[in-house]
Amino acid sequence: MSTYLYIAQIILGIALTVVILLEVRTSGMGAVFGGETSIYRTRRGIEKTLLIVTIILSVLFFIVAIVNAVVVGPA
Repeated sequence: MSTYLYIAQIILGIALTVVILLEVRTSGMGAVFGGETSIYRTRRGIEKTLLIVTIILSVLFFIVAIVNAVVVGPA
């Protein structure tokens, strides 16, 4: 069982990393390096979808991590 949890955690970690990188890319590379961010914009379309997917993946990642810690126990 713990093997499946490890695999799920690795897959969720990779997916979360990819979604975060895509989220940064859609907001513009200027914001990554400290560009002008004083303009407020509403997230629409793909930006909103990526934000929701990021939140869902991060919650799932932490749930799997907690379950993994409870099932496997202290190392």
